[in-house]
Amino acid sequence: MRSLKGRTMFVTGGSRGIGLAIARRAARDGANVVIAAKTAEPHPRLPGTIYTAAAEIEAAGGQALPVVCDIRFDDQVQAAVDAAVARFGGIDILVNNASAIQLTGTLDTDIKRFDLMHQINTRGTFLTTQRCLPHLLQGTNPHVLNLSPPLTSIEERWFAPHVAYTMAKFGMSLCVLGMAEEFRGKVAFNALWPRTVIATAAVQNLLGGDDVVAKSRTPEILADAAWHVLTRGVDCSGNFFVDDEVLASEGVDDLSVYANVPENADDLIPDFFV
Repeated sequence: MRSLKGRTMFVTGGSRGIGLAIARRAARDGANVVIAAKTAEPHPRLPGTIYTAAAEIEAAGGQALPVVCDIRFDDQVQAAVDAAVARFGGIDILVNNASAIQLTGTLDTDIKRFDLMHQINTRGTFLTTQRCLPHLLQGTNPHVLNLSPPLTSIEERWFAPHVAYTMAKFGMSLCVLGMAEEFRGKVAFNALWPRTVIATAAVQNLLGGDDVVAKSRTPEILADAAWHVLTRGVDCSGNFFVDDEVLASEGVDDLSVYANVPENADDLIPDFFV
């Protein structure tokens, strides 16, 4: 039976949203989950902290280790990895979920924001993967999953409105492309992306508020899709998965259960890059 029981998952940016949903799904199997994120104190506009996330993981049946970690800083990433190994004995799964977003054109993108997106999305993904890899190479059915778009979507229409953000997200996908081949047969590397907008705090606050959230799917669709990918063998590598395609391949046909507002199940907003 496919399961994540006893395996250790390291999740970046897992204090809320998609990262937390993936962590909770793993916890239902009895996984160990390391929540490596910045939010130690409640945020006025964003729900959850690493500690509330840890409580949810343990309530779902897993073991949790909350670690304050800003993935822009190599010392913090290394300290989080060391803490994970000290607590659970190793790392079997890395979920690169942490991300920064700003949907502005070239003239309206402050260079500090450009730097932030690239430091978190591309550099942070590379850095965290690099520091986890020595342990992943010793892990059980080791997998790295990046929440990043399919490279088949490299088209002008996705770059023109927000070049800086798109570059930063595709940098995460390029890590999958290269590392999947570099570590072929040793560690699986895959990307996962949603077909539709997902109802998260970022969408609520940055991308259109209640109207967009009402026509979104819940993070649980990505959590279930991630579970199916992470319970496959290490030979499942180098793929750029879309959530509904993963579920369809596993025989899941009814996606209406993932609609954030059930009556809008057939009127959902497509996400970027698909």
